[in-house]
Amino acid sequence: MAVRRITDKNKKIATILAYSVVPLSGLVTDIYLPSMPHMAIDLNVPESTIQLTLSFFLISYGITQILAGSILDALGRYRITLLALLLFSLSSLAIAVSNNIHVILTMRAVQGVCAGFAVVGKRVFFVDVYEGQKQRSLLSSMTIIWAAAPIIAPFIGGYLETYFTWRSNFYVLAIYGFILIILEGLFSGETIKKTHPLRLKSTLSVYFKMFKTADFALGIGMTGISYGMVMMYSMSGPFIIEHEMGYAPVITGYISLLLGIAWMCGGFLSKSMLDYKTHHKSYSALSFQLLIAMVMIIAGWYGQSLLSLSITAFMIHVAAGFIFNIFFTYCLSRFPEYAGISNGITGGGTYFLTSFLSYGSIAIFQPIHEQLLGQGYLSFAAVGLIAFSLWLTSAKKSRITSSNIGNK
Repeated sequence: MAVRRITDKNKKIATILAYSVVPLSGLVTDIYLPSMPHMAIDLNVPESTIQLTLSFFLISYGITQILAGSILDALGRYRITLLALLLFSLSSLAIAVSNNIHVILTMRAVQGVCAGFAVVGKRVFFVDVYEGQKQRSLLSSMTIIWAAAPIIAPFIGGYLETYFTWRSNFYVLAIYGFILIILEGLFSGETIKKTHPLRLKSTLSVYFKMFKTADFALGIGMTGISYGMVMMYSMSGPFIIEHEMGYAPVITGYISLLLGIAWMCGGFLSKSMLDYKTHHKSYSALSFQLLIAMVMIIAGWYGQSLLSLSITAFMIHVAAGFIFNIFFTYCLSRFPEYAGISNGITGGGTYFLTSFLSYGSIAIFQPIHEQLLGQGYLSFAAVGLIAFSLWLTSAKKSRITSSNIGNK
């Protein structure tokens, strides 16, 4: 049976739908953040086990994206995306009704797989359908819209936890998924113009080519470091605010809303500065992060407060969103001839690094209060400076000047 394709007639609404699917990963990670402390109590498990529900999703989501690109390039985007959304909705329902932490962890991994296929399929939509400056502008906008989920999700999740318990978060995810399936079935379609046969040898050679391209690999490293910084807060912030400071889950939601706005502000700022030299703006943002992290450490040493935590974290997350937008946009458009694979590796590599760095930082710094959280931020900024210096060297060797990043 022939698959409906994207045409000029349905391109506009299909673009809107693509923007609606892309934030799915952010919704899955952030909507239940205010509920994490109460999930631990309700399920009678340690806090570290609840934090694993985030890590399980991030790891499976990251690995899936790396593999999903080649499958989507070979079999197309549309049908696989519909199937992924269906399984995502069903796994969300399974979590909502379960009392078994092992079932929940398994379903979180399933959610990661489904979100990986759906999000990669929609990120590559912009490379399939658009070209040139229009494509670059939409890709940059996509990273900003993707940032809307961390803004809205915990804000909603805080109220859902207060009035309906943590399970309502996953009912909402299931409903959102079913709505997307219906709209995709009615208005979207296939976007790939030419499929690439799924041959192991040739596919592996493409993967190898991309992984050994230093500026591409280090660009993914920069996105992983930036988002890992954000996820470190996501895994520790609710416990600091609710357990250490004694505030309600709604307050956790408001602070997450504030930090989501910070991330989006960084994305908008980055988009507005596309013509500025990358080495100037990146070094400035990373140095700013180092400075503010030191301020957070000093503030926490004198006595932590919600005000100082919010202000310093806000400024750090603005810089993180700024840096992420630069390098995520760059990596997505680095290999347009293999858009699915490059998008998959970019997203998968980002999330794999994010899960490794964020959970690793939790294990090392154990940020149970503001001062330790600042130490974690400081380490991320320092590693980011080193990684960017290496990226700049490799980009020059690849004859990519810092003045044309984002205009390639």
